Amino acid sequence: MTSDSTSPSQPLLVIDDDRKLCRLIRDYLTPLGYVVEAVHTGPEGVERAVSGTWQAVILDLMLPGLDGFEVLKRIRAKSDVPVLMLTGRGDEADRIVGLEIGADDYLPKTFSSRELLARLRAVTRRTVRRAATDPEAPVVEIVCGELRVNPEAHTAVLGDSPLLLTPVEFDLLLALMRARGRVKSREALLDEIRARDFDVFDRSIDVHVAALRKKLGDDAREPRFIRTVRSAGYLFLRPEDRGREQD
Repeated sequence: MTSDSTSPSQPLLVIDDDRKLCRLIRDYLTPLGYVVEAVHTGPEGVERAVSGTWQAVILDLMLPGLDGFEVLKRIRAKSDVPVLMLTGRGDEADRIVGLEIGADDYLPKTFSSRELLARLRAVTRRTVRRAATDPEAPVVEIVCGELRVNPEAHTAVLGDSPLLLTPVEFDLLLALMRARGRVKSREALLDEIRARDFDVFDRSIDVHVAALRKKLGDDAREPRFIRTVRSAGYLFLRPEDRGREQD
């Protein structure tokens, strides 16, 4: 097998009680530049995820001690590390719950090794493309009213309060703010924030928008920031747009 190029020594945490699967993931990803650590219970997973520095976390749903949803909630309370949910349960309801809590992507355990790698690279690509082409160029914040986003520092602040956003939520907010005053279709947002060639299920972008709205304290019925434009997509409101009736 010819190894695809990746950055060397990318630390990856796998939280799964299937030890054989953990070994298979380690054996496949190690030659590709990943350093894989595996833990096998929910409490261990939380402790390692929030105490280490990881390129990404692969998280199983069915775990002893704490289930994957609870593990993800506790990770998200302290970290925005990319999380790829991995489970034998493929129900759409489970996928939506995982995304609402803060998962970046969702993969059933019937995955192929190539699909695992593709999805893993998709959720981590954002963390390796942040280097500025001109390190001397000034950092330019994007400001819209009380909301400030710094693309290079990967920070978002609402008023005086920092927002703890997942990588997908941050990239979604950044894409919408850069297009403020213009409608962005769901397809355009998916292409921009995920940067991958294969499909995701239709409701994923809506779930991420709902989670982002919640963190912004936004109301979909009377939005201050993100307006749904029926059959078209989403519009990030400029201050002068707020209060106008939706077409």
